[in-house]
Amino acid sequence: MYTLLEKLGTGSFGTVYKAINKETKQVVAIKQIDLEDSDDDISEIQQEIALLSQCDSPYITRYYGSFVKGFKLWIVMEYLAGGSCLDLLKPGSFDEQHIAIVLRELLYGLEYLHIEGKIHRDIKAANILLSDEGKVKIADFGVAAQLSNNKSRRNTFVGTPFWMAPEVIRQAGYDHKADIWSLGITAIEMAKGEPPLSEYHPMRVLFLIPKAKPPVLEGNFSSTFKDFVHLCLTKNPLDRPTAKELLRHRFIKSARNTVSLQELVERYEVWKSNGPQRAASVFQKTL
Repeated sequence: MYTLLEKLGTGSFGTVYKAINKETKQVVAIKQIDLEDSDDDISEIQQEIALLSQCDSPYITRYYGSFVKGFKLWIVMEYLAGGSCLDLLKPGSFDEQHIAIVLRELLYGLEYLHIEGKIHRDIKAANILLSDEGKVKIADFGVAAQLSNNKSRRNTFVGTPFWMAPEVIRQAGYDHKADIWSLGITAIEMAKGEPPLSEYHPMRVLFLIPKAKPPVLEGNFSSTFKDFVHLCLTKNPLDRPTAKELLRHRFIKSARNTVSLQELVERYEVWKSNGPQRAASVFQKTL
């Protein structure tokens, strides 16, 4: 039914390929999960994916379905040609104007998920995808899927250490505000090229985040951007703003149209084909 065209990347939850539907000719992304390495029941996983496929938002990557082939579970998803924000960061960090646009679109996506009672739990640049037209979508619900049937799992420890909220690491129970913390860390990642504490081993980070003061965005950035990050990284989740509240923040209100993000996609394409120096000079001319 599907022909695999090229490998797009490998993550903690499987390998993703660009593929084409032989009948409809629709280009999709397919994630393959090796079931031999999984302790989970196949029907449970598929049931969880089915719940995620009910997400109906222009800010969430669409899931078309899943099937088992051999010892692999194939998850069929919307293909986004622009790549992930992690890819787009390879030529260099983003400027504030681009970051504001990405954050606004992410907040719309998170607002939708949180209203639906879902927590993503792994917001980071690698899980933010762009279309070639600059549309932003939240992807990779490998972590969120574990929540869909069993609310008690909200005390469990999943996610990526550098982006984890303190309350998640403490395993004291948490809610959708954990995604807001991860959003703040992702904002720093886009501005600096990597998340705070990236110089430390992940196990060390697990000890540091609950004890240390929240990270601060340092450097030549606007006061409104710094204030936005500061609010996201409020240590007490009860005092941390919601996605809806953050959409009213001055930094987010200043964001331009998503078409501007095509510049990031173009910069990355040039970087891939011509090397970093050429990409930087082309990008400067577009600003």
